Amino acid sequence: MKINCRSLSYRYPGAEHCVFKSLDIGFPNHVTLLRGYSGCGKSTLLRLAAGFLKPTEGVVEVEGLLKPGTREFFRKHLSFVFQDLNLLPLASVERNLHLSSQIAGAPVELARKWLEILGLWDLRKRPVERLSGGQRQRVAIARALAKQPKVLILDEPTSGLDVDNANIIKTAVKEFTASGATVCVIATHDQRLDEIADDLVDFHSFLSLAE
Repeated sequence: MKINCRSLSYRYPGAEHCVFKSLDIGFPNHVTLLRGYSGCGKSTLLRLAAGFLKPTEGVVEVEGLLKPGTREFFRKHLSFVFQDLNLLPLASVERNLHLSSQIAGAPVELARKWLEILGLWDLRKRPVERLSGGQRQRVAIARALAKQPKVLILDEPTSGLDVDNANIIKTAVKEFTASGATVCVIATHDQRLDEIADDLVDFHSFLSLAE
């Protein structure tokens, strides 16, 4: 499986200029780290690849039977961890994972595995609003992995985290992607994630070359 972005251009409504133009880039079945300065379009590209945004020009295709941008794709095949996490603050840690698994049709029993790996099992009954920032980021990662997605997209998953929290997340993502069955794209400034990457794309340099 592979996500292919072909001749991709995007301009936000009301903006005079495109964020990028005529971009060709592919994300295969492995871990790709996307680097670049703040504002260069990394998060925009992630949202386009996931189908949350429609390109101004060009197409996004997912090889295989997946159809990006459809309700089924969002529900069953995609896990996207946004920078603002989008957790249910009044629900427990466990409930956040179970709801996501049920919607995706994934076994809810997997929630325990990822809660344990991410050091959250003892916190499973606690409402998300009572967690620290680092704990919430780990819950968001656990919820994403519990869906068993075919496409995993993470936007700055270790931003602002200490070494211990970052290492826990790094270990979990590495284990999940070890089989090579998932397209995983991570936008990050964190060099600590380099060791789990199969490919590293300097997005700013990539755009310069494309132009």
